[in-house]
Amino acid sequence: MLGIKQDDIPQSPGDSWIGPAPWIETSLPGPKAKTLIDRDHAHSSPSYTRDYPLVVERAMGSVMQDVDGNRFLDFAAGIAVCATGHCHPDVTAAIIEQAKTLIHTCGSDFYYPSMIELMDKLAAITPGPKNKKVYLTNSGAEAVEAAMKLARYATKRKWIIGFHGAFHGRTMGALSLTCSKSRQREHFGPLIPMVAHVPYGDIDAIESQLFRYKMEPTEVAAIFVEALQGEGGYVIPPPSFMSDLRTLCSKHGILLVCDEIQSGTGRTGKWFAFDHYDIVPDVVLMAKGLASGMPLGAVIAGEDVMNWKPGAQGSTYGGNPICCAAAIATLKLVESHYMANAAEQNSFLLKGLDKIAEQHNIVTDVRGMGLMCAVDITNKKTGKKDAKLRQRILMGSFERGLILLPCGDHAIRFCPPLCINQTQLDVGLKIFNEVVAAAK
Repeated sequence: MLGIKQDDIPQSPGDSWIGPAPWIETSLPGPKAKTLIDRDHAHSSPSYTRDYPLVVERAMGSVMQDVDGNRFLDFAAGIAVCATGHCHPDVTAAIIEQAKTLIHTCGSDFYYPSMIELMDKLAAITPGPKNKKVYLTNSGAEAVEAAMKLARYATKRKWIIGFHGAFHGRTMGALSLTCSKSRQREHFGPLIPMVAHVPYGDIDAIESQLFRYKMEPTEVAAIFVEALQGEGGYVIPPPSFMSDLRTLCSKHGILLVCDEIQSGTGRTGKWFAFDHYDIVPDVVLMAKGLASGMPLGAVIAGEDVMNWKPGAQGSTYGGNPICCAAAIATLKLVESHYMANAAEQNSFLLKGLDKIAEQHNIVTDVRGMGLMCAVDITNKKTGKKDAKLRQRILMGSFERGLILLPCGDHAIRFCPPLCINQTQLDVGLKIFNEVVAAAK
């Protein structure tokens, strides 16, 4: 127990506040958690990475509680998924009300109000002068898959370009675009052909290498890009990168596809990370925070691009009524409160991380937009980035009741729910500072 008083942590949204956090009552994992983890290991796929021995029983706002009564400050939000916080009462109410009337009917076959309302809203928030069309999926990877098909269908071209460090998903098409870690692709080849990669942020490499040696620009259907690279390390591109990429695509009739699966839904303080660069993509991909934890993704494009015929693409569950209802409630909350909060809290979070970096030279390269921030961990003796030291810092934070996640080869990301408040951020930063100070 860390001695943090209840008054130090303001109540999370709703009436079901579960108490102050951090609040550690047992060794970690506790006895109930150990039993459940042993059961899990008996049958779960070894492909699950499992960052911590944490068995979550319930959560509210920015607080999670495990089965042994230990409470944690959540600076991960389910990999930037719980945009409005855990179990926001408005989202929960929308899910319950929808479940009372219609749980499922296939949106590829029939119409229902929540799907139509959500598509209206997504078309409205996505920039661009053209009328938008929306295709709904179950996940970010499915949105990437659909966008790959759409790009080839709309342009009648085959090549697709991505970037080193990119993560677009693990299904076969999305994995062909993913270029984050070699082990994610190991033993899964051959992957989808006619997909090429260049260093992130390097526009010149596209023309001087790919267009010179590998394909004509008239053969390229699309370039897929993260305006703020996520799993690759929360990498912010050079200032002119996105605008130069837009110019390049327009010059050669190539579709610019912005993957906003992690960075969208207000996480960077704007609806989309590309909004910070004043550009308009041809196709926008959303998922993760879109429905505050319910499985939903979206592909949004102008009607001149999304012009495929009936049956060219479909999904049994994509755009499920309950997921759509959760997304409608999420977007209302993000628009009215939480997008502005992400922008406001960015300065406090970055200043806090900068201060820690000034005090401890193992913390380097503070960066981020909104509530999508990161630092690198560097070995103070060698001056090199250090993944093992990062892991010790992550585990030390967990043991003190702070949930963080890694990204890239040596970065720690800070992507709390967008409802996080300054007091909670301050508590989390103090814990992180204590762990860093004790790290060896």
